[in-house]
Amino acid sequence: MKKNIVLGVTGSIAAHKAADLASLLTKQKCQVRVVMTADAQRFITPLPFKVLTRQAVVTGLYDEEEGWQPAHIRLADEADLLLIAPATANVIAKLAHGMADDALTCIALALNPKAKILIAPAMNGKMWLHPATRENVAALKARGAEFIGPDEGMLSCGYEGVGRLWPVEAIAERAVKRLR
Repeated sequence: MKKNIVLGVTGSIAAHKAADLASLLTKQKCQVRVVMTADAQRFITPLPFKVLTRQAVVTGLYDEEEGWQPAHIRLADEADLLLIAPATANVIAKLAHGMADDALTCIALALNPKAKILIAPAMNGKMWLHPATRENVAALKARGAEFIGPDEGMLSCGYEGVGRLWPVEAIAERAVKRLR
């Protein structure tokens, strides 16, 4: 039986790397359902995800699919893993405080209790190291979320340091491991 991964893509320049991640997970025989925030769509369109996963992409809370159940509730019920890559400071804060104002955060809040959560942050290093972000990460870890990264190196903002998205091959490997 295929494992169901909900891949949340948020508004980071690293959002384009999530297409490679979706492809890798699909090749690992996972069913990947991509949920994109509005900000993610400013960096990459849903089309690559639809083609690579062979699944419709959820881009809004009120996206309609077949059947009567809202897409975000059905995905939350069916998920074996919620993988958010890249995860911005904004979405980490929303998750830590139980905010649910888009499809991704609603899925996270309604997530089936047996599902695992893996978060791969990508942001400016000062944002990652800010006490508010550190507290939000600690709160999510205390609730069972696992974090992979961020990596160090040259950031898109021109700074050098921590904040890069972890390599997608390693994220895919960790995701598949979490499903076992």
